[in-house]
Amino acid sequence: MNYHVFLKHDTDNSENLFHRNRTHFHFAGILPLPLRTPSFATQIISSGIWQRPNLVISTHLNFTVAAYWLKRLVGIPYWTVAHGVEAWNIQRPALQTALQYADRILAVSSYTRDRLLKAQNLDPAKISLLPNTFDTSRFQIKLKPQYLLNRYGLTAKQPIILTVARLDSIERYKGYDQILQALPEIRRQVPTIHYLLVGKGSDRPRIEKLIAQLNLQECVTLTGFIPDDELCDHYNMCDVFAMPSKCEGFGIVYLEALACGKPTLGGNQDGAIDALCHGELGALVDPDDIGAIAQTLIQIVQGTYPHPLIYQPEALRQKVIDTFGFERFKQTLATYLAPYLMSNQSAETHF
Repeated sequence: MNYHVFLKHDTDNSENLFHRNRTHFHFAGILPLPLRTPSFATQIISSGIWQRPNLVISTHLNFTVAAYWLKRLVGIPYWTVAHGVEAWNIQRPALQTALQYADRILAVSSYTRDRLLKAQNLDPAKISLLPNTFDTSRFQIKLKPQYLLNRYGLTAKQPIILTVARLDSIERYKGYDQILQALPEIRRQVPTIHYLLVGKGSDRPRIEKLIAQLNLQECVTLTGFIPDDELCDHYNMCDVFAMPSKCEGFGIVYLEALACGKPTLGGNQDGAIDALCHGELGALVDPDDIGAIAQTLIQIVQGTYPHPLIYQPEALRQKVIDTFGFERFKQTLATYLAPYLMSNQSAETHF
């Protein structure tokens, strides 16, 4: 089986690509942004017509339109992957049509699947679950890093709540507002609590005003952008990772925090249910219930939350690797691909 991988924004100098025999990468990232989309689509369609792969997999819904036209022109079946916000409230007729004609849709969570089914009148039989995976080697259990404690003026014994999210007005569903509103009660019972909100975005000025209104300046740090090589250390800074979201397609950040052995809190209305295995891996709360968020975080920090696994870092890490590690991801995808792999060992697959 030969694989051709088309990358819209990457270049041939991109790092962290999995170079394998019989896998060929095609890059559109060297082009100016206005030309990138038409060039990318042209690459996919022209290569598909020339090489006639036996399957095309679009890893983003927006690329599905090109796959649809390949199917119209030369009859190549195609799959697409539905992650989260890009699958909500689809209005483009071309994309709606492309979804209708997809041979399989891989949804990253039950929540994403259910929202697609509700909005797009799709055949439930062709939507399969393929949960997200993550790089387990990047996220390890470590002590609280001293350089970050120094940077933020904190102590190793100080209880820390962490959220990692893009601070954008369209992503307030992540739940950082609710944590800020819960902090006065948390602070009353845990006076030394500190909240680290990692991320950058246009919503920061509004968040700063909310922090001032709640008089939380001394117990909240907005870190802004952090480089990727500091992300694991930030997870290891915290005593609980919290993102009580309500429109998250899945939430890879939950997996990353769990791989660092951290107790984790998510919302009980979206893809966090899948990421936290219906509460098996962490705490699920009503993302609109400030009191429930406060009391759950207080219990977790004080070590009284009735869920022994979250206080066993090594067991928690192993459980999330067993459930969402790359080996499990490959096994699930291979099951779906089996008919194509068996039918033609010399076939081509485009991603």
